[in-house]
Amino acid sequence: MRAAKEIPQGQNAYEWIRALLGVAVSVILVFTFAVRIVSVSGESMRETLQDGDRLLVLNALWCGDYRPGDIVIVGQAFSDQETIVKRVVATAGQTVDFDFETGSVYVDGAELDEPYIRERTYTPEGVTFPLTVPEGGVFVLGDNRNDSKDSRHTELGAVDTRKILGKAVWLLIPGKTAELDQRELSRIGSLN
Repeated sequence: MRAAKEIPQGQNAYEWIRALLGVAVSVILVFTFAVRIVSVSGESMRETLQDGDRLLVLNALWCGDYRPGDIVIVGQAFSDQETIVKRVVATAGQTVDFDFETGSVYVDGAELDEPYIRERTYTPEGVTFPLTVPEGGVFVLGDNRNDSKDSRHTELGAVDTRKILGKAVWLLIPGKTAELDQRELSRIGSLN
């Protein structure tokens, strides 16, 4: 029977360092090119998202086409705010209209069924409707419509998809809910 070959102490440490560096490089590449973690700031997406929620976002390179219902992160949306989190309600070629008296949103003449919103849409915010979303654009709204700065504002309007940083796919860490001032761990999970 042969004796087991003894590994020099320095070689074992070298293998560990090499493995750790490989893991670190892999993590950096994944978070640079595939996913990112984004923190929600503000109340514009209540009740779906709360202030302080941490989201796993699939980077725009991997998103493909955006569809109504997708929650997206828009970079450099307004001059005073680096990023915003909003829901896509219409895509290129679709026409968006509002009835601000009843709070209804229409896309291509059909009223949207929006069980995720906090309340119906009563504030016009400046953009003239009906509005047809231009090629390469999407129309985004916050779920807390009457407390959201979104595509209804003339400063933003329809969003060029090249400004979209990615699509939120998972709620990783819930922020504290406004009413209960505590984290609801049951909210962790898929956003679509």
